Amino acid sequence: MISLSNFFKKQQWSQIAVLILLLLLLAVGAVPGYLTGKWQWQQPPPVTKLKELKNIHKVGLSIPGWQTIQQSEAAVGQHKWSLQILQQKDSDAEGILLLFPQNGPKDQPEIEWVDVSGWGKLNWGKWDMAQYRAAEFTVKQPSSQDSHTNTTVKARFFRATTQQKTFAVLQWYAMANGGTSSPFHWFIADQLAQWQKKRVPWVAVSILIPIEPFGQVETSWTKLESLGEKVQAALMAIIL
Repeated sequence: MISLSNFFKKQQWSQIAVLILLLLLLAVGAVPGYLTGKWQWQQPPPVTKLKELKNIHKVGLSIPGWQTIQQSEAAVGQHKWSLQILQQKDSDAEGILLLFPQNGPKDQPEIEWVDVSGWGKLNWGKWDMAQYRAAEFTVKQPSSQDSHTNTTVKARFFRATTQQKTFAVLQWYAMANGGTSSPFHWFIADQLAQWQKKRVPWVAVSILIPIEPFGQVETSWTKLESLGEKVQAALMAIIL
């Protein structure tokens, strides 16, 4: 068993390694700007398919096997999100899909999950999170004839209890090569991409599926995982 002192020492070394990596990223990015007088963070490379990303607010996302009952722009925190009410075809299963796409080259993920919690409290009186765990699922993409590649998404999975409903919730930032629930992981990927004059577009995704009051969130994992895979695949194929 690892002692607490050794555990915190390992944590400190991990934090130091991350700090060194950030300093290296800043140094490598700053040298060309210093020599040319053009600072990359003042004018970052353009985001590909920015028009398609912005269009999500208006039309939402088409999900195979699910029908959009209603789609509109909803105020979530200080931003406008796409809000879709979904119903599974040939079933009475329903769900809510919230999407917040990157709107400009300087936009970066920050407090989207806090905004969703606030939106939940505003709509249903409260938003109590429980049974939280990190979740992971994969999406198969065709890479060449008769072959596929697997894309991994690391998300947040938990139960949200309100005054009216109880939801199983899945949240992550969708990117072209996968997904993460951490803004920091996106930041590192985007900084690496900027070295090659590229960017890492992102879309914040929140999926809510109603479950029985105060129920066990794990009972909904299979259905939520399946819907998450379809949402990620749709974003990668059409937008990212």
